Amino acid sequence: MDSPHPYHHGDLRRALLDAALALIANSGPQGFTLREVARRAAVSHNAPYRHFKDKDELLAAVATEGFDKLTNRMRRAMSRATTPLSRFQQCGRGYVGFALASPQHFTVMFDVRENSAASAQLAAAGARAFATLLGVVEECRAARAIAVKDAPSAALLAWSLVHGIAKLAVAGRLPYRSRAAILRFTDSVFEQSYCGFAPASPGSN
Repeated sequence: MDSPHPYHHGDLRRALLDAALALIANSGPQGFTLREVARRAAVSHNAPYRHFKDKDELLAAVATEGFDKLTNRMRRAMSRATTPLSRFQQCGRGYVGFALASPQHFTVMFDVRENSAASAQLAAAGARAFATLLGVVEECRAARAIAVKDAPSAALLAWSLVHGIAKLAVAGRLPYRSRAAILRFTDSVFEQSYCGFAPASPGSN
């Protein structure tokens, strides 16, 4: 039988996403059902199907929201910087800061199954996030702040570096416990990695 909870939310979709995020925090992305989401959101068992055909589609929506939050976080961080290279560094800081602030989103963003329209929305959100990073890499290259010929490859390298830091931080695998210490480590990695991308001095081989 259906749960006695009625469909009463003014924003049912938001309530379902919030319930899913809470369950991800407790059980991981695969450790719950739509029925549990409905129970936590205090709606009928059938209510989630008004917005999501199955759990995978709900997780895709969580991941899409995560990528949009990530893009906004990186852009806000970059807006505080005044040079192309410092914007690049702040972009990486924004990435790691997002993962620390929204670990439930971060957990599912790269592990969602592809399915239907939800996949297209997820792919578009992921592309916007990468375009933000690629844009600042191209800005650094144009300003000769870094010496790279292939901006997309350099952006992928940067993504790999900050994603690894973020993944380790969220999993508690770094020897740092405070957000400030993790971000200082992120800065250190950036400085050590991108010194290799510094423009060559005049007359060097």
